Amino acid sequence: MRVDEVMKTQVECIRRESTLGDAARRMKDHDVGFLPVCDAANHPVGAVTDRDLAVRGLAKRLGADDPVSAVMSPDLLTCRPTDDIQEAEALMARDRKARIMVTDPSGKLVGVISLSDLIERDERRAVHTLREVSSREARA
Repeated sequence: MRVDEVMKTQVECIRRESTLGDAARRMKDHDVGFLPVCDAANHPVGAVTDRDLAVRGLAKRLGADDPVSAVMSPDLLTCRPTDDIQEAEALMARDRKARIMVTDPSGKLVGVISLSDLIERDERRAVHTLREVSSREARA
């Protein structure tokens, strides 16, 4: 099975210079806890999660008008739409990430795969990836 058979293609992006308040509103409006941070050409440059807003933002005493760049994670985990889904799962397990961004050959964001997408596809196979990703929480 290929990545493009599993990925979500309706992905809300945010810019580095957008505010934390804007990120929180978008997450609330779209009922998500993750936003890719993209440049003007829709190339991912990082990600921001609801946890980033709460933990990093509050720890740094940031407010709703501060930029997303102050709390975003610049670490990118990407794959291509034509990659085998097992390759994406292996990357997620190796890097202990709950989501992977899918980019086209030019680097433009075209989708996202989350752990929940993998579980919906094949619950038994996704257990290994889930264990690897969740092990980061146990070590923290």
